[in-house]
Amino acid sequence: MFNYPEELKYTRSHEWVKEEDGHYVVGLTDYAQDALGDIVFINLPEVGDSVAKEEAFADVESVKAVSDVFSPFDGTVLEVNEELLDEPQKVNEDPYGAWLIKVEKTGENEELLNAEEYAKVVAEEA
Repeated sequence: MFNYPEELKYTRSHEWVKEEDGHYVVGLTDYAQDALGDIVFINLPEVGDSVAKEEAFADVESVKAVSDVFSPFDGTVLEVNEELLDEPQKVNEDPYGAWLIKVEKTGENEELLNAEEYAKVVAEEA
């Protein structure tokens, strides 16, 4: 069974979002990291880069495939998790601790889901 913390919001493309001091932290869900398998490389944006709602801002390479990571809103990258550049497997070990980027949101959110709604999306895909 996958873990979907209640305090987070989720996207249909399997990212989690947490509001923190007026900014937003974005990462990959437990389901996403499991579906990807062992993550071996993560390509992250640079601080100051713009991200656009429902457009890829990073890609994650696993032993199975390369997958895009999509932004839940328009914004500007404030911080990237540099630790993941050397230790991408941390996303597999702790998907909700190993965030990818912190963003200052400049536009509207896509429709974010609560934990229960996201669990239903995953169940439909499985």
